[in-house]
Amino acid sequence: MTAVAIAVFVVAYLLIATEKIPKTAAALGGAGIVLALGVTGSEEAFFSRETGVDWDVIFLLLGMMVIVSILRRTGVFEYTAIWAAKRAKGSPLRVMILLVLITAVASALLDNVTTVLLIAPVTLLVCDRLAVSPVPFLIAEVLASNIGGTATLIGDPPNIIIGSRAGLTFNDFLVHLAPLVVIQIAVFVAVLPLLFRGSFTVDESRVAEVMALNEREAIRDTRLLIKCGIVLAAVFTAFIGHSVFHLEPAIVALLGAGVLVLISRTRPEEYLAGVEWETLLFFAGLFIMIGALVHTGVISRLAELAAHATGGNALVSVMLILAVSALLSGIIDNIPYVATMAPLVADLAAGLANPAHAQALWWSLAMGADFGGNLTAVGASANVVMLGIARREGYPISFWEFTRKGAVVTAITILLSAPYLWVRYFLL
Repeated sequence: MTAVAIAVFVVAYLLIATEKIPKTAAALGGAGIVLALGVTGSEEAFFSRETGVDWDVIFLLLGMMVIVSILRRTGVFEYTAIWAAKRAKGSPLRVMILLVLITAVASALLDNVTTVLLIAPVTLLVCDRLAVSPVPFLIAEVLASNIGGTATLIGDPPNIIIGSRAGLTFNDFLVHLAPLVVIQIAVFVAVLPLLFRGSFTVDESRVAEVMALNEREAIRDTRLLIKCGIVLAAVFTAFIGHSVFHLEPAIVALLGAGVLVLISRTRPEEYLAGVEWETLLFFAGLFIMIGALVHTGVISRLAELAAHATGGNALVSVMLILAVSALLSGIIDNIPYVATMAPLVADLAAGLANPAHAQALWWSLAMGADFGGNLTAVGASANVVMLGIARREGYPISFWEFTRKGAVVTAITILLSAPYLWVRYFLL
């Protein structure tokens, strides 16, 4: 069964990477095979937190997609797009930098998936106004979302798992990871002109047209905008106050979506039209295939081999976890990877006498998993969501188009993380 689980995952992954068939079909097909052959059962696939579909992620996405779908009717995305373009004086590079910074900050305060859902419509509109391709902008934003989300406990789903397992608070993440994230974002912004060179040519007549626009005229429904603003404020407050309210983000998103549907009186065909059903199904299939790897012990075995290769040296352990986490989180989704790796890191940390070294193991896991999520198109939930939106809007981004950029950014962020870990936890 172990061999079957590996074979199915590898074949499905190759089909996703080469885009021989639609990725949703590849993921669901692979999930169907492992279920039909008994590699994993319905109990493990649909009801287990360790090996099953992560329904928290699925319903968080569903709730936020409904909210964004209703919010789109107000015209606020057009308003923000025009505002951003005018503040950047119509320069595509300055627009990209502005949207990247907004995305990074928002991803730290909310979570990177929610931020991607909110920022993508704005990006598509501003690029349409300037008549430039939105693809480089969308890729840059999702890369920034994974970097920015690393800064806080709620910014990236793997951080929530790590915080729960290691007993780390919101402030712990802020103190230990936020300084590094600030450095990472500054470097990322600096390399944008090189990473996306050739993407910033714009017709000056389109710039003049944008500068002449009045963004306030874009708002179509002020009353609905106020209702959306109230609901979003409540949703975001509940996200940030997770430790106080003890409500899971998925529950908050669904409650927010339900309340907004009720008070806005939006028809089902209107708010459901904005739901990325293919993306949700892709996630479900991917979770089941990865769950089969977890169920058969493949991921645990790989993690154990990596952990035991360190020979008990704390610094070697930290650096190895950083590197392995970045690589494996890029190949499989970083959520199930962290869920599998967390118990092993806990065992390693318990064996270290120095508390700073023990904590460094957790931070290396967080950095490797979060930054490694940028490695490929399926490395993080935000990547899959962004690519799904782009495809639906008529701007398909291939697996390799994303991965070529993501691999460069992952290499940079991991190379910056290694000396940060060494200096902060071993040298000082």
